[in-house]
Amino acid sequence: MQKKMLVLAAVAASSLFVACAKKEGATAEGATAAAGELTTDAQKFGYSIGVDLGKSLAPVKADVDVESLKAGLDDAVSGKTPKLDDKQREEVKMTVAKKLQEKQVAEREKQAGKAKTDGEKFLAENGKKAGVKTTASGLQYEVLTEGKGAHPKASDTVTVHYKGTLLNGEEFDSSYSRNQPVTFPLGNVIPGWTEGVQLMTPGSKYKFYIPSALGYGERGAGVKIGPNETLVFEVELLSVGEEKK
Repeated sequence: MQKKMLVLAAVAASSLFVACAKKEGATAEGATAAAGELTTDAQKFGYSIGVDLGKSLAPVKADVDVESLKAGLDDAVSGKTPKLDDKQREEVKMTVAKKLQEKQVAEREKQAGKAKTDGEKFLAENGKKAGVKTTASGLQYEVLTEGKGAHPKASDTVTVHYKGTLLNGEEFDSSYSRNQPVTFPLGNVIPGWTEGVQLMTPGSKYKFYIPSALGYGERGAGVKIGPNETLVFEVELLSVGEEKK
């Protein structure tokens, strides 16, 4: 879907270029500028639009013929009759967009399968390490620092500091880097967090290894967390709020 939107964005950008060019009028000096010569505003403007359009198309460059793109822009700006009518252009845009969407789905399924296999292998080995405990749900954890006091309930609001990483060590989120702890209802987060934080007491710091089924599952989250990713969190429980009624 993201690539489909990029294609549509690129089409919109080219439409804007054509509209602006028709409104302002294509100048001879702008049209005949030698490669690398950007001295007039018309030349700089044209080049800037080209760069923006190129960036929009870069992720799908394998599906775009650049020479045909240039020809289409030239025909439109020059007022020539397009080689493809409105219906034909719309049909081919939708065909390519569908193709890109299918390719993206296939790539995501491949990524999800690999992440699931890698996660299962990691957890199987990690669970054998000294100090690592595994719960009935499959959640794994290590006690880094033990605290004191009462354990929070799923209905409580808690305040924590945390850092989240992928299995390759890439950090995707951290309250430490923002220098700002986070407060939230414990029952409103991923299952691995809800279960894990209830094992803690204020002042404790745990390391959680969360299987994808207890994390974001097949949907993933945002750009950095792909489908079926096993996640690693270091969590410091700062305080437990009043129980929610």
